[in-house]
Amino acid sequence: MEDIKTMFEERTSVRRYEREPITDYALSVIYSAILNTPTSYNGQQFSVIDISDQELKEKIYDLTGQKQIKTCNRFFVFCADYNKITLLAEKKGLQMPNVTHTVDGVMVGIIDATLAMCNAVIAAQSCGLGSCCIGYTRTANTEKLAELLNLPKGVFVVCGLAVGVPREKPDVKPKQPKGVVIHNNVYNSEGLAEKLENYDSMIKAYNAVRSGTKTDNDWCSHILDYYKEMMNYKMLEYLKRQGFDVVR
Repeated sequence: MEDIKTMFEERTSVRRYEREPITDYALSVIYSAILNTPTSYNGQQFSVIDISDQELKEKIYDLTGQKQIKTCNRFFVFCADYNKITLLAEKKGLQMPNVTHTVDGVMVGIIDATLAMCNAVIAAQSCGLGSCCIGYTRTANTEKLAELLNLPKGVFVVCGLAVGVPREKPDVKPKQPKGVVIHNNVYNSEGLAEKLENYDSMIKAYNAVRSGTKTDNDWCSHILDYYKEMMNYKMLEYLKRQGFDVVR
């Protein structure tokens, strides 16, 4: 296994994979990382769908246009899940609170699923595998994906994760510096805009010389364009269809 500090510093999103399958050992490491995820109150408000079926992967690719979904060896879909606790509560004759109708209930499920995905990313990398988190899995065609994955009420997709033997070694993208991300004791806005402006220029310079497709994108304008696209997503309607009728 890689040195943990090096592993974090060199992590990249891999979008091209070999046809070589993931070993049983590597899969067991990923599963162990997922299963022992820290969750809110040990409620384990998440589930993961491990997709190895090529036809199903290609159907999800058709929805998203994300090529790495059909070329990766395994595609994991991380979901917030209150169906499990609901089933057991019903079996035991217990009343299930309407936690799915609260913002915090949605947030807890998202956080648990995201922590599980982060564990899986690191576990995969420790085994020499590449991965790519695909948020568009959640937003591309919510109703059709829920149908493909047979998601019951109380379950919704948070994010997808492509995993496989890497065919590429992408450049490590510059991240925001420590002084922008990590604050000591309290949030400090002093000089923050200037630091972000420097980072913005750094990203623009990186995009001009990086391997693969080169662009003249800076960080700020590019992310704002992404936010504009997000405004078109109908996530509240999707959550309601999956039993999350948020009222408070």
